[in-house]
Amino acid sequence: MIQLFNLRIDWFGQKNEKMKKLILITLVSVLVCAFEVPKGWIIAGSKPTSYNMGTAVGEGRDGKNCATIQSKEKIIEGFGTLMQVMSAEKYLGKRVRMTGYVKTQNVQNWCGLWMRCDGENKKQMLAFDNMENRRITGNTDWKNYFIVLDVPEATSSIAFGVLLGGTGKVWFDEIQFEIVPDSVPTTGRKFGGPQNLSFDE
Repeated sequence: MIQLFNLRIDWFGQKNEKMKKLILITLVSVLVCAFEVPKGWIIAGSKPTSYNMGTAVGEGRDGKNCATIQSKEKIIEGFGTLMQVMSAEKYLGKRVRMTGYVKTQNVQNWCGLWMRCDGENKKQMLAFDNMENRRITGNTDWKNYFIVLDVPEATSSIAFGVLLGGTGKVWFDEIQFEIVPDSVPTTGRKFGGPQNLSFDE
């Protein structure tokens, strides 16, 4: 009887160990998936290593996946971004609206969508908006935000993404682009040639 009792304890002990290993493997898999960089996206920014960036499984606006950026440090002097670079060919000479849903948690500095039109020389920025003048901060539920820029004919590529400056967490989903009429106001800056070089204006 004692031997049978010891055998049962040993069996349950082995079973518990197996369960612990299974749970641990599952948790690790979830964490890996949670911070896996979404296909087609790039991690960048002035302090990219200060953030966890990747796919948030099942946390999207519709209950599916979305992307997330979350600070790893208590103080961050800089920003992190998940971004892409696409061809500007279909948008040349057009007014383009970028939209996306964003949700935030404890964003101390700011976050926002951003979009930039680059010339052949990648250092040549032709148009830009990062929502700095209409920052998303604090705790917010899912909300649709937008950027509207004119895409100059000289544009070679369009870079875009979502950034988080400082600490906090941001989720974003359903990024879209559409050509809009000129009656839709632009939101960002357009860069032309040099101006007021004699400082008389």
